[in-house]
Order: sequence, then structure tokens, then C-alpha cells
Amino acid sequence: MSRIFGSVCQNGYVVRDIHAAMKHWIEVMGVGPWFYIEDVKTDWFKHRGAASDMKMSVALANSGDLQIELIQQLNDAPSMYKEFLDAGHEGLQHMSYWTEDYQGLYDKAISLGYVVGHEGSIGGEKGRFAYFDTQAHPGTIVEISDISGTKGRTFAHIRKVAQNWDGSDPIRPFG
Repeated sequence: MSRIFGSVCQNGYVVRDIHAAMKHWIEVMGVGPWFYIEDVKTDWFKHRGAASDMKMSVALANSGDLQIELIQQLNDAPSMYKEFLDAGHEGLQHMSYWTEDYQGLYDKAISLGYVVGHEGSIGGEKGRFAYFDTQAHPGTIVEISDISGTKGRTFAHIRKVAQNWDGSDPIRPFG
């Protein structure tokens, strides 16, 4: 439990091959089903304060209460995902904290000296997210994500489906 952000809700893995990563999580880890979005549509995206045309594929599944996110960046646009891969890393890149008071948590983090590395929105104003530049070593970036809108309902659905997953239909196109 973070005294600043609350409970970790998601571990985000940046990968070079999302299909190979899903296969690993399904076959080796037994985690699924995966809700896969081949081309995520962002409303807007900024990297270090400047607009960026970053494109990505995302896959989401749950292991108990913890959501696992796989991200494959599809182009060379500036992002913290690209920085992570360019540094020679692949795997756990961030921990995400979810909130229904996004602006309050965002403002609190900024007041404490956190610096936004990249941020954006998916699905409108209530789909905002921010990654703070907190990486002391790989896997320690902090993300906050607004779950007060559609995203929160989607995440709850993914968790519920995973609870009784029998191994069938392991990859489900979504979005």
C-alpha cells in the first residue's frame, strides 16, 4: 500500500511482441483471458509536455485482483515506453494506481514534486492517465488512471471474467 497512491491495481509490461507475451502468460502463467486491442485510440497523448503520435497495442487480463497490462508500441514516436525499450529493457515498466478522483490525485502528486513523463486520455475526460517519471530502476514508474468512467466498468468486467476463466477463448479482440 502506497501512502501516497493507495493500492497497486495493475502491473504494466512493455514488450516487443505482444502476441508472444500473451502466449507466455496463457501457457506458462495460466493467466487469461486477454482482452486485446490491436490499435488503441488515444484522445490525446503528450510525452514530456509535447504532443506525440504514439501508437500502441494493449492486452489486459487479471490474476486475482491484480490486472496485468501488456503494451507494444507500434511506432517510434516519443513515449516512456520507447525510452524503456531503447534503454534495453523489456518487461515490468510501471505500477498503476486507480482513482475516481483523478484530478485530486494528480494535483497531489504534482504538489509532492512528481514530474509527468507522459500522459493522455482514452475514451474521454474520464479516461485520463499519467505516468510519473519515478524510475529509479526498471519497473518502478508510477501511473495513475482515472476509473470514474467507462474504463472503470471495463476493468471490472475483465476482472469478473477472469475469476471463472476455464482456459477457453484465451485472446478476445476488444474495442
